[in-house]
Amino acid sequence: MLKQLVPAIAQVHELTGRTLRQLTVLDASQYTVVPGSRTSLKTLSTVVEAGCLAALDLAEAVADNPLEAAGFSGEPSLDEAARQARVAKIRARLADILADAAHQLDVCATGCHYTVSGIIRDLTRHPQHMPPLPQLTRGQYTALEAIAQGGARFWRPLRGGRETVRAGDGSAIPIKPFRLLAKNRLVRVQERGSALGGQDVTVTAAGLLILDTQRPSRTPPSAPARPAPSVASTAGRRR
Repeated sequence: MLKQLVPAIAQVHELTGRTLRQLTVLDASQYTVVPGSRTSLKTLSTVVEAGCLAALDLAEAVADNPLEAAGFSGEPSLDEAARQARVAKIRARLADILADAAHQLDVCATGCHYTVSGIIRDLTRHPQHMPPLPQLTRGQYTALEAIAQGGARFWRPLRGGRETVRAGDGSAIPIKPFRLLAKNRLVRVQERGSALGGQDVTVTAAGLLILDTQRPSRTPPSAPARPAPSVASTAGRRR
């Protein structure tokens, strides 16, 4: 359990720190003058709180985990029956602690979703506060939309070769539009990952905003032209 908890605690702290940085950036930005922005910042601050609570739960699990080690000199050692009783007693508490940690992380995910949705809603309703965003071509928009729908994986070769990106459904995403999306911070390549397994690619809030505001209009197919009725065919019609 200790081996499983250590990386989980480190990751939760890393994500909480990243959320704090984003909250600081938003708090110092022009977004604070957009009507409704207070709600989004408040929601993001609750993500920080939930992340800290999740880390606390995991830390409590470390503290309560019955480690096997020697006691003081002269202290009687526990027999097998006593050891099993101690493990059984703490097992239920550990299950409750880990369940609450999972709940707090769910709250974090929900809070991040509501924060991004709120920012997009506020800026869409008040376009005068819209930040400068690149105008995407249809191919670039299609690539961004594919990543948003099912995620993507990015592979960077160690020696030679070509960088490749694949959407969640396995289809290839052209590298040229992907590079433009990454350059303009419309997508984010996760730092965690390997050359063999690839790195997860997600769409940023700016990318979601572009998907919402630059949706290409789809012209409905025109109906086939009907031949003009002949004089003979119209003469016999009743009105």
